[in-house]
Amino acid sequence: MFKPFSVVLVLSFSVLAFAEPWKKEFKHDEINDVNTSALFESWATSFNKEYKHTEKSKRYKIWLDNLDKIGKHNTDDTQSFKMRLNQFADMTEEEFGEYANGFNYINNRLRRRVLENAPESSRKLLQTTTPSSVDWQAKGYVTPVKNQGQCGSCWAFSATGATECNVAIATGNLISLSEQQLVDCTTSYGNAACNGGSMNLAFQYIRNTGGLCNSTRYPYTASLGTCQATSCGTKYDSISGYIRVSQNNAAALQTAVAKGCVSVAIQADQASFQFYSSGVLTATCGTNINHGVLVVGYGISGTQEYWKVKNSWGTSWGMQGYVLLCKNCTANGSSGQCGIYLSPSYPYK
Repeated sequence: MFKPFSVVLVLSFSVLAFAEPWKKEFKHDEINDVNTSALFESWATSFNKEYKHTEKSKRYKIWLDNLDKIGKHNTDDTQSFKMRLNQFADMTEEEFGEYANGFNYINNRLRRRVLENAPESSRKLLQTTTPSSVDWQAKGYVTPVKNQGQCGSCWAFSATGATECNVAIATGNLISLSEQQLVDCTTSYGNAACNGGSMNLAFQYIRNTGGLCNSTRYPYTASLGTCQATSCGTKYDSISGYIRVSQNNAAALQTAVAKGCVSVAIQADQASFQFYSSGVLTATCGTNINHGVLVVGYGISGTQEYWKVKNSWGTSWGMQGYVLLCKNCTANGSSGQCGIYLSPSYPYK
């Protein structure tokens, strides 16, 4: 769309006048009034994106296509959630799908052997009367949102998040645990470090080793390193075991979340999840679970029930790192929104 030079100049200044203008939930007609080149540069600066000349042209085109997709979505007033640019805005849907694929549930021989030695994992969770809403983050039992970076270690962040939360509920002490220890030290349990893993296997390791070092003494590097479990200092948050919540059972998950935080796996490789910004995500998002996250509560917004979910992609994604997943949507059947009911589990003190 042609714009007079004076208008472009004014709007370019307007875009650059704000520290992070890309955070706006643009509607489609608003994009026509923005100097997208200046907006792209502002976005790229915020995320320290550096490209070679030919790569920059390619990424800018992908970025523009994604901005157009976001604008069209946000223009539809029937949608229950909004989308915006974030650190994934220069990725195609296929590239993002590869990034999001960090939950690995292959039932190989080694994993079966580990799980056979874990009688706690088959305990039944008795359903009880639950409150209408729960928010463990608001109660102060959840550590700040972390960022897994370019490593498929979502499973480790989900496992530490559940352990941090549930031990804090039991003891009153909230301690940030080391995801790097799980990345480095659980390959013998069947996890594959940055190539994916299972929260349940991580819980087994935490139980067997008497807890984890804190994240300061054993910091995250987003890459596989040598296990430092014997030299990282005091171990915190020992657990007695973990419970696998019944599959395809919304009431069972609600009962579990009423008691504490629960690790779940979801399908997260869809555009709706890639650019999620706010509101209750009701879009059909599949059940091919590939990403580990943490349910920290549930509630209702208007008439829309939701699960409050903590992600591990930093605070620039979603609602300061959180997403509200539809709790009463039926598009994915008994598997729940994005497959949230397929593999829930949680550790206990």
